Amino acid sequence: MAELVGPRVYSCCHCRNHVCLHDDIISKAFQGRNGRAFLFSHAMNIAVGPKEDRHLMTGLHTVADIYCRDCREVLGWKYERAYEESQRYKEGKFIFEKAKIVKENW
Repeated sequence: MAELVGPRVYSCCHCRNHVCLHDDIISKAFQGRNGRAFLFSHAMNIAVGPKEDRHLMTGLHTVADIYCRDCREVLGWKYERAYEESQRYKEGKFIFEKAKIVKENW
């Protein structure tokens, strides 16, 4: 497991495995399955599940659930493909649900 050193790290809420950096947040204005979610440009110490098409608030997307590599908790999803041109900026990016991550070193 990669250990992030420095300020403003987010960790899995269950096992405290480091999964993303605050500096990689693109937007805090997203909606997850269970409330607010953040869009990140990068993630680490995660596993990516199988791709599937989902109808989300912004249209049809191909996404894959992302899991904590340590405890296997579902943390959000990765955007694999956006079918609408205006949503293509999300491709390759990660959604982390706010309720599933905690701040470390703040």
